[in-house]
Amino acid sequence: MSRRSTTTAALALAGVLTLTACAGVGSKDSGGGDDGSSGGSSGGAMSGMPSGRLSIMGFGGEDEVGQSRIAAFKAAYPKVEVAQNKGEFDAQQFLTALSSGNPPDLVYMDRQLIGTYAAKGVVQPLTDCVKGQSIDMGQYRPAAVQSVTFKDTVYGIPEFYIVAVNLVDAKSLKAAGIDPAQIQTKDWNALEQTAKKLYEQSGSKIKRVGYDPKLPDSFPLWAQINGATLVKDDGSPNLNDPKAVEALDYAVKLVKDQGGWTNFKAFRDSFDIFGDTNPLTKGTITAFPMENWYVNVLRDSIPAGLQLAATPVTNREGAQVSTLGGSTWAIPKGAKNPKAACAWMKTMTSTDTWMKAAEARMAKVKQDKSFFTGLFTANKAADDQIRDKYLTTAPNPGFDQAIKTFYGTLDKATALNPSPAGAEIDAAWKSAVARALGGQPAQQALDRAQEEAKTAFDKANRG
Repeated sequence: MSRRSTTTAALALAGVLTLTACAGVGSKDSGGGDDGSSGGSSGGAMSGMPSGRLSIMGFGGEDEVGQSRIAAFKAAYPKVEVAQNKGEFDAQQFLTALSSGNPPDLVYMDRQLIGTYAAKGVVQPLTDCVKGQSIDMGQYRPAAVQSVTFKDTVYGIPEFYIVAVNLVDAKSLKAAGIDPAQIQTKDWNALEQTAKKLYEQSGSKIKRVGYDPKLPDSFPLWAQINGATLVKDDGSPNLNDPKAVEALDYAVKLVKDQGGWTNFKAFRDSFDIFGDTNPLTKGTITAFPMENWYVNVLRDSIPAGLQLAATPVTNREGAQVSTLGGSTWAIPKGAKNPKAACAWMKTMTSTDTWMKAAEARMAKVKQDKSFFTGLFTANKAADDQIRDKYLTTAPNPGFDQAIKTFYGTLDKATALNPSPAGAEIDAAWKSAVARALGGQPAQQALDRAQEEAKTAFDKANRG
């Protein structure tokens, strides 16, 4: 799911309470009860062989990894008719479906939305689902489970596991006489000097960015690097923590040092990050923090001359850190077939199904005469088995280093704490970063964001 979609979700959520009140979502009048048709179901109602129609929103599953898992579900539950509304999760579409009294049976969304939707009563607690289908929550990585847990109750089943490391254009570094190890986040002064040394411009036109801090999206990562927690354990916002302010100040300065935001953004927006003209291959951005899925994209650029390197992201004490992202399955209130939805979640994220997905990925790798770059899931047991069975030393040393760096990051990553105002907090800090990039002091930008987020948090708690 894209960051833009998460922001859209935050804006759309302003109407959730009104919509759910009008629709009667989760009430007895809307089908609530203990027959397995809504959030009041018992564990027994969730067990057994499901049948009927299963409507899914937000999941395409069109690649071999998705298709192999869909096939596994259909083989296990032939009496379930799967109806997918393909395309990524759309908050407005979801809320409209709720207000009309016709919600999907299952949604696939960014995990950071779970706290907000759970607080609004829009998605069901999965206590009975987990019990009824005997879902082993211990198979999932604790950080992923935490991100779908609100007030000690699980509201989602986590799927993929997205972490970040520094990806580096080794060819440009070699030409500049710079060791890839100098791309690091422990010593901020040194990183700033490295970025300046690598930066190139012609007149007012940027030719190469030395280090892209990837604002606005990576602000939570910079806050984490500096020891700040943007969301407290109780779900309240902590956006203007002094360490967060310092982190934003620094990351914005990196942009200012390299052409300023207007030129920087225009330069970055001109890239095709999915093709052979991506910035690492073309040498137009020397390094940036990037997620693990991107290695699959870059693999196709090896013939175009890409020389990849990678370094871990660390905090200022040198300990490896990463933000954690990924998707989750959740059952909306008022779902007509929660039993099938629960069976789907279990099947799609089980170790056996992930092994089938890895087998399908390996078949595609062999067909393409390529190499396996890993399959990063929230299921630790599956990840370990896939790594042991399929991951070998990559024929390209830079990619081998990157893959190993990503794997070394998995157990170091942490997600933002779930919050009843999670989507609104997300929107508030994004707006603050945009204002800071536009010239507003970081302290002022984050003070305003904190006020907005705190208002949303207090309102959510009152609701």
